[in-house]
Amino acid sequence: MIGQLTRTAFVALGLTGAAVAEPSYTFLTFDDLDGWAEDDHEAALDVFTQTCGDIPRPEWAQLCAYAKDGPAARDFFETFFQPVLIEDGQPMLFTGYYEPEIAGSLVPDETYRFPIYRLPDDDTEGVFSRREIEEDLPFAKREMEIAWLSDPVDLFFLQVQGSGRISLPGGHVIRVGYAGKNGRDYTSVGRALVDRGVFTLDQVSSPVIRQWVKENPEEGQSLLWLNDSYVFFRTIDEVPAEKGPLGAMNRSITPLRSIAVDPAITLLGAPVWIEKNGVDPMRRLMVAQDTGSAIKGAQRADVYYGTGDAAGAAAGAVKDTGRMIVLMPVAYAVAKVSDPLEF
Repeated sequence: MIGQLTRTAFVALGLTGAAVAEPSYTFLTFDDLDGWAEDDHEAALDVFTQTCGDIPRPEWAQLCAYAKDGPAARDFFETFFQPVLIEDGQPMLFTGYYEPEIAGSLVPDETYRFPIYRLPDDDTEGVFSRREIEEDLPFAKREMEIAWLSDPVDLFFLQVQGSGRISLPGGHVIRVGYAGKNGRDYTSVGRALVDRGVFTLDQVSSPVIRQWVKENPEEGQSLLWLNDSYVFFRTIDEVPAEKGPLGAMNRSITPLRSIAVDPAITLLGAPVWIEKNGVDPMRRLMVAQDTGSAIKGAQRADVYYGTGDAAGAAAGAVKDTGRMIVLMPVAYAVAKVSDPLEF
């Protein structure tokens, strides 16, 4: 989600790595960070202050209070933080995610036939698989529908992303976010297409999967039903339309400054320097403000690209190497490296 279940193009691929080693920690200097001096540190500081107050640790709280007083941004990070490279034996993998914007309706008709369900209020969400929910309609006539979409593939990828904006007739927009899921295992439809020999690993992506399902409707439906996992939503009325969706810290996330990380390794709210390679390389100070079911490991990150089709196209093209370095308060970093299990 954006938040609980991120939803990258890579989630659809399900390309998770092999077993990983225990994390190792290496101290670096800011001179070791490629492109550090050229970044917009003020922009990064602004995003950092949006969630630093939610980090439940006293050393972070003190830094957050100072950050909100408006210090020189680059000096702030260089004075109070230690760059730490965390590795677990797996290569760095960057992917991208976004917030879909999909046409929909509050009432069903011949066009809008596929419901976005809210979470059941009787704990029955775990009883049914994706196929049972969509084919047998056990939740029909229970007034669980938030809105209706015209395309089941849009619904599937809305669940992959975990959050989205629904454009209604007349120009009104509602935002939906992750509320829960049925607890069934996630099966990668991208991986299934690769295993069948339909595409190679370097060919498969969200747009490719969408097009294949469109061109092969019966096989495509069966493909989507391979994934038993099903996501339920809630309306998010408290977030203004001009702001980003809520991340795992229950705050709006920022395009190209917020990333999803593995919270078992990287503390949510921490600044993270990324050096993303690929066609569109990126050297930038981000903030770890989100998580994702496919985001596991020390060198694994999902970059939030924004809302809408253009953001989706950019996010879907990202499968890049590089490295990421976590910025930790100096005393925190020393203690963390001395005894990782204490933090």
